[in-house]
Amino acid sequence: MQTPGPHLETLTHRLADTPVEFLAEPRIAGVVNAQAVSVAALVNDILLLHGARAPAASLQGFLGAQVKVDRNRLALAMIVCWLLAGEWFIAQRLEQPALLQVLGEAVRELAAATPAHQYTQDPERREELARIVLARLGFRPRDESLAQATDRLSAISGSERRRLLEASRLAEQRARGIREALAKKAAEESADKWSRE
Repeated sequence: MQTPGPHLETLTHRLADTPVEFLAEPRIAGVVNAQAVSVAALVNDILLLHGARAPAASLQGFLGAQVKVDRNRLALAMIVCWLLAGEWFIAQRLEQPALLQVLGEAVRELAAATPAHQYTQDPERREELARIVLARLGFRPRDESLAQATDRLSAISGSERRRLLEASRLAEQRARGIREALAKKAAEESADKWSRE
C-alpha cells in the first residue's frame, strides 16, 4: 500500500454503477442457463486489457463446478473484473500474478463472508471491496497516508481483520517455538556442562 492509487470515491462510484451484465449469473457446469456468463473468459479478457496472457491452467479456478460452492465467489469475481476494467487500473498495466491473486484469493475470502451483490449495493461493502483490491495490488486511496489507509481497511473489513489476526497468531506460534527451542538448547548445554564437571 505504499503507492497512492485513485480516489476511493471513484472506485465506490464505479462499483455502485456496475452494469447488469456483470451482475448476471455465472456459468456453472450442469446448470442450463443461456444467459450465464463464462467467468473464466471474462477474467481472461481483463488480463488481456492489462497486457497479460493467462495460461488455461490459471483460469481453471474460474470454471464453476457446483452452484452451492462456486456461485457467490464467481459472481463477486465478475464484479471485481468490472472494477479492474476501470481506466485507472488499465493505465497501471498490472501484472498477471497480482490480478489473479485479487480475482482468486481475495475474492474467495470476501465471498465467504458476504453475498456478492452486497459489494455493489451497500456503501460499506463497496468501500471494503475497493480498499481490499487496492491494498492487494499495493496501492492505497489517494489523499490517505499509509497509516490512515491501513487503519481504515482494518476497521471496515472483517476479512482483513481475520487475516491480520491469523498472521499475528502464526507469528506468536513461531516466536513460541523459537523460545522453546532456545530453552531446550540452554538446558542441554547446562546438563552437558554439569556432566563434564
